[in-house]
Amino acid sequence: MGDKPIIAISHLGCEKNRIDTEHMLGLLVEAGYGVDSNEELADYVIVNTCSFIEAAREESVRTLVELAEANKKVVITGCMAQHFQEQLLEELPEAVAVVGTGDYHKIVDVVQRVEQGERVKEVSVQPTYIADETTPRYRTTAFGTAYLRVAEGCDYRCAFCIIPYLRGNQRSRTIESIVNEAKQLASQGVQEIILISQITTNYGIDIYGKPKLAELLRALGEVDVPWIRMHYAYPTGLTPDVIAAIKETPNVLPYLDLPLQHSHPEILRAMNRPWQGQVNDAVIERIKDALPEAVLRTTFIVGFPGETEEHFAHLLKFVERHEFDHVGVFTFSPEEGTPAYNLPDQLPQEVMDERRDRLMELQQPISLKKNQQEVGKVVDVLVEQENPETNQLIGRSGRFAPEVDGLVYLQGQVKLGTIVPVVIQNSDVYDLYGQVLNN
Repeated sequence: MGDKPIIAISHLGCEKNRIDTEHMLGLLVEAGYGVDSNEELADYVIVNTCSFIEAAREESVRTLVELAEANKKVVITGCMAQHFQEQLLEELPEAVAVVGTGDYHKIVDVVQRVEQGERVKEVSVQPTYIADETTPRYRTTAFGTAYLRVAEGCDYRCAFCIIPYLRGNQRSRTIESIVNEAKQLASQGVQEIILISQITTNYGIDIYGKPKLAELLRALGEVDVPWIRMHYAYPTGLTPDVIAAIKETPNVLPYLDLPLQHSHPEILRAMNRPWQGQVNDAVIERIKDALPEAVLRTTFIVGFPGETEEHFAHLLKFVERHEFDHVGVFTFSPEEGTPAYNLPDQLPQEVMDERRDRLMELQQPISLKKNQQEVGKVVDVLVEQENPETNQLIGRSGRFAPEVDGLVYLQGQVKLGTIVPVVIQNSDVYDLYGQVLNN
């Protein structure tokens, strides 16, 4: 057997993409390929691309062009490969393969075919694949944290979103499969499992005939892992049963990531989310009543076509009224192939930018107030990294999800990848500062 090529993977995009990257790494390692993080040493570089919005595509293209200029043979995978397969092969002679979002499990076969001189296009028109706990996986996240995909794809067709066209319709894994993977992760020392899918509150509809998130959370309560965090919970799916499951399952964090996108019923209708306008306020109040300790994160899109100053003022009042713990704001990005791309009354970028800044400015004192309320408390913190120059430890409390929320900066000596009690001594808009409590 000849020497197998060395392969590097350049990962771009979201945590759903990250899991695909981890499975590709796992499959390549299992097949005996050398995998190196150093792209310079690699014979092939797999670029797992993002195509969610214009800025993400620009980053993907930049990465591809840099690798091409360095004469690297490039395998393009992920959302952009699904989205622009023909153009990529046409415009990047260095691209030896494009692999779609539902085909990453064929990566070993693709590399073997490339090795034999073939230029490979492996893109399913309607992705149907979803990996499970038997698929090899090589984790790339911080030691104590792992993502666990409960479903892939989406049955909704929000007017601004390209994802269902790139990832296919929703397909859920069984509760047994998810619990088995959670147990595997727990046995590897993982302290925090983050459940992800396009719409986690719709989990199970396709295989069980109705949403089964409450049952899934209760089943995961039996797994020996301290924290289970849930991402992408649509407010309509947070039924009394789901809220009760969060409340009754000790290792499920009361952290709710609600991608609301807007508050005004007219904009929500234009976004093809008309159901949400009726429930926003009621559901949020119900969550706060049932789960007073809930941490609420949300994201909004400003500058959707037709958004007037009045619509935007409605959104400002909504944010002021509900005092979310964490808010992310995006400006509208017109995506070719989505209904919103052709809508009239598109707003100039400077208007969108100005609205984004105003909304973030409004949120900052709210975030600061929420953080200040933590000062003096003893909170559990998952310690994830150490600053090599200052030896300062950095981690997150249950209030903070990785990469999107704040951090906790710690004084004290503890092992990375452990959860420790910390007394919070100080705060700013985004982060907390504290001292590890000695036993």
